[in-house]
Amino acid sequence: MAEVTGLSEKPSSNSKLSSAEQRVDANPFDLDAWAILIKDAQNRRIEDARPIFEKLVTQFPSCGKFWKIYIEQEMKSRNYDCVEKLFQRCLMQVLNIDLWKCYLNYIKETKGKLPSFKEKMAQAFDFAMDKMGLDLMSFPIWNDYVTFLKSVEAVGQYAENQRITAVRKVYQRGINVPMINIEQLWSDYNKYEQGISSLIAKRLLEDRSRDYMNARRVAKEFENVTRSINKNLPSVPPQGTPEEQKQVEAWKKYIAWEKGNPLRTEDPALLAKRVMFAYEQCLLSLGYHPDVWCEAANYLEKSSRELADRGDKTAGEMFQKETSALYERAVNSFMKSNMLIYFAYADFEESCKHVEKTHSIYKKLIAITEVDPTLGYVQYMKFCRRTEGIKTARNVFRMAREDSRSQHQAFIAAAWMEYFCSKEKQVALKIYELGFKKFGGIPEYMNSFLDFMAHVNEDNNTRVLFERVLTSDAIPADRILEVWSRFLEFECIVGDLENIVAVEKRRRIVLEKSVNMRTERRRCSSTATSLWIYIHALIRS
Repeated sequence: MAEVTGLSEKPSSNSKLSSAEQRVDANPFDLDAWAILIKDAQNRRIEDARPIFEKLVTQFPSCGKFWKIYIEQEMKSRNYDCVEKLFQRCLMQVLNIDLWKCYLNYIKETKGKLPSFKEKMAQAFDFAMDKMGLDLMSFPIWNDYVTFLKSVEAVGQYAENQRITAVRKVYQRGINVPMINIEQLWSDYNKYEQGISSLIAKRLLEDRSRDYMNARRVAKEFENVTRSINKNLPSVPPQGTPEEQKQVEAWKKYIAWEKGNPLRTEDPALLAKRVMFAYEQCLLSLGYHPDVWCEAANYLEKSSRELADRGDKTAGEMFQKETSALYERAVNSFMKSNMLIYFAYADFEESCKHVEKTHSIYKKLIAITEVDPTLGYVQYMKFCRRTEGIKTARNVFRMAREDSRSQHQAFIAAAWMEYFCSKEKQVALKIYELGFKKFGGIPEYMNSFLDFMAHVNEDNNTRVLFERVLTSDAIPADRILEVWSRFLEFECIVGDLENIVAVEKRRRIVLEKSVNMRTERRRCSSTATSLWIYIHALIRS
C-alpha cells in the first residue's frame, strides 16, 4: 500500500510542477507558481536548478530573498566562483540586510585561511557598514564587526592602541544609528571603555550619551513607522490590490518620516543619505512604480543644489552624479520603456548642460520598438531647438517622418515650431500639407490644420481646405458633422450672408442623412430584437 501511495504522489507532484511552469510562462509575475518552482529547484542538483534560478533573478532582479536562495544553493555545492559572480551582480543595488549578512558569512567562511583574511574581512565589514549601516536591523553586522576587531591579534603597544581606536570608532559610529538592539550596543561599549580605563570611559561616555539617547528615541519611532512594511516582497507591476496599496502607503509614510529629519541632524548630507536609503529600499519592492523613481531623483537633485549653495561643491557634484546614475538604472531596468522617466532624465541632463548625454537619452527612447515614439520625437525636437537651433530640430523631424510608427502629432508640433520659433509660415504650411497626405482622415489633425489656417488669416485657403476635407470622404461619417459645424462657424465669423446660407444648407442635408441613418439603425435593431424574442418563444414552446 505504501508503494502505491508513493507512485500516485509522484505524478501528482510532476503535474503540479508542470502546471506551475505553464503559469509562469503565461504570467511571469505569478508568485505562487514561482514558489512551487523554487521549492523544487532547492531539492535538485545545482547544475539542474541553475536555469530556474537564473530565470528567477532575471525576472525579479531586485529581490534580495531570491538572490540569497540562489547564492546559498551555489555555496552548498562549493561553487565559489559562481557565488562571487552572483554577489557582483546583485550586491551593490540590492540593499537587503539578509543578503548582506550572507555576503559577510561567505567572506568569513571562504577567506579564513588566506594570509590577507583580516584585511579582506575588515574591508567587507566597512563595505557593509557603508551600504547597510543605516538599516533598522543592522545590529548583527555592527556587533559582528566589533567582535571581529576585538579578535584581531595585536603585537606590541602600538598595535594594541590601533586596535582600541578601531573598535572605539565602530562603537561610536554604531551608537549614532537608530537600530533595534541599540541598547545592547551601548551596554557593550560601556563595558569596553570601562575595561580600558574607568577615568577615560567616564568622559567618553558622557560625551556620547546624548547621541545614543537621540538614536534610541528615533529607533523606537523607526520600528513603529516600518512595522507594516514587507521588505521581502519582489517588484511586480502595479496590481491595484488592497494589500499592494497598503504597502505603497506604508513606504511613503516611512520616506516622509525620514524627510522630516527625526534625528534632528544639522548635517544635510546625512539627512539626504538616510532619505535615499529609504528610497533605495522602497524601490526593491516598488520598482515598477515610476512615481517613486521620479521622487527619489528629484530629491537627490534638490539635495545636490542645496549642498552646492551651501558651498559644499564636492558633495553637490557627488549627488548630481548619483541622480544621473539613478535615472540610468531606471531606464535600464524596470522603467526601460517608461516615457515619463526618459523625459525626466533628459530634462535633468539638459539642466546640467550635458547636451550629448541628452541626445543619447532621446535616441534610446525612440529606438524602443514597442513604444510609440511620437511624443519622444516631439520632445526631442523641442530640446534640439532650445540647445542647437531650428536646423537640428528639422533633422529630428526628418527622422520622425521616416519612422513609420510616428503619428500626426509630430507633424503638428513641427509646423507650429516653424511658425512661432523660426517665423517660417510657408515651411509650416508645407509640413501641414505633407501630413495631410498621410493623416487627412484624422479629425484631430484636420482641426489643428484648420486652426493654423485661421491663425494666419488665410480665409480663401481655409475655405479650400474645408472643401478638400469634406469632399475627400477621409473623415469618418460619425465625425463629419463636426467639420461642417466648424465650417459654418468659420463663415459666420469671416464670410458674407450668401456663403453662410450656402454652407448651412449643405450642412442641413448631411445632418438629415445622419438622422435618417440613425433612425434606420434603430428600426433594424428593433426588428432584430423582436425577431429574437419570437424565435426564443418558439424554442421554449
